[in-house]
Amino acid sequence: MTASARDIIFNHSERVAPLGLIAIPGSEELGKKVNDYLVTWSREAGYDYDNFLIENECPRFSSGDGKALIKNTVRGYDVYIIADFGNYSLEYPLFGRMNRMSPDDHFQNLKRIIQAIGGKAHRINVITPILYGGRQHRRNYRESLDCAVALQELQNMGVSNIIAFDAHDPRVCNAVPLMGFDNIIPTYQVLKALFKYVNDFKMDTDHFMVVSPDEGALNRNMYYSSVLGVDLGMFYKRRDYSQVVNGRNPIVAHEYLGNSVEGKDVFIADDIISSGESMLDIAIELKKRNAKRIFAYATYPIFTNGLEAFDKAYADGKIDYVFGTNLSYRTPELLSREWFCEVDVSKYLSYLIMALNHDMSISKVIDPHQKISALLEKHKND
Repeated sequence: MTASARDIIFNHSERVAPLGLIAIPGSEELGKKVNDYLVTWSREAGYDYDNFLIENECPRFSSGDGKALIKNTVRGYDVYIIADFGNYSLEYPLFGRMNRMSPDDHFQNLKRIIQAIGGKAHRINVITPILYGGRQHRRNYRESLDCAVALQELQNMGVSNIIAFDAHDPRVCNAVPLMGFDNIIPTYQVLKALFKYVNDFKMDTDHFMVVSPDEGALNRNMYYSSVLGVDLGMFYKRRDYSQVVNGRNPIVAHEYLGNSVEGKDVFIADDIISSGESMLDIAIELKKRNAKRIFAYATYPIFTNGLEAFDKAYADGKIDYVFGTNLSYRTPELLSREWFCEVDVSKYLSYLIMALNHDMSISKVIDPHQKISALLEKHKND
């Protein structure tokens, strides 16, 4: 960021209100990284800020009840609350036993923090990289639609803006058409990490290809193929609609549509790796078609069924790298795997917060086409 940009962003007369950052329990790691960037940039711009984080606590009683405490003033602040609904590593006592925190528990903590603010803040912005209930993005028959109801609840509590990353289906924002909702796709950060960790491939139609793992992920993979100037293929899931297993119709086969992948490096992008079965099935199918190397990316690498299947796939040469962001909790075991490459999005999020705090347009931040073009040109020259 140039000195002139810092001067504009940290001009006191242009900011909405003093900036306050609240990282609720489970999101402290990301909150600290964002705070470090904000402090560094403010000092470089000539302002004496040493901390934007607002100390908070969400204690739980042994009966399961809880509350939120905010230990600094937030009166008149432009507050940004970071909530990681996917962090299952936290525990709390419940009737003498330790209980893991679920997304429901994190959402309750978020609401408790908003209650503790008590309407004193100038504006409340909620940063939820993983949308609460976001995987259930549409309603069929007599089903709940938790994400839409949660968004409406936050709006009624006074939240002005929601910032999400790579939502499973961003159309859920139609539930709150009068509230700000930004769905951010960290495309540039992903490609930057790809060039950092893998520097021995050719980015052209003869050697590289993008493949969508299913029809739902087609748009994000279409963007990658367009900006990279390479071919796009896709798989679609053929399901058995005569039965339901674990709440969904089981997949019978992955059918491929597209040009040949023979001898090419293949990049696969999705929003989440949960069990990882679909990603591994697709990698196996691509290897059957003589693909060279497989680079998988998921914004949220949660690996609900563990890492053993990916360890075996890596050892067998079925998959080469898995990329994932630091927007949600990653286990120490995952971070230690040689096949996993982390995509740091904290700087990007910090820039978004700064721009919003000064009512600056974020359209160029959301659309990184120029940055990607410069990155590709640099890679080509190198």
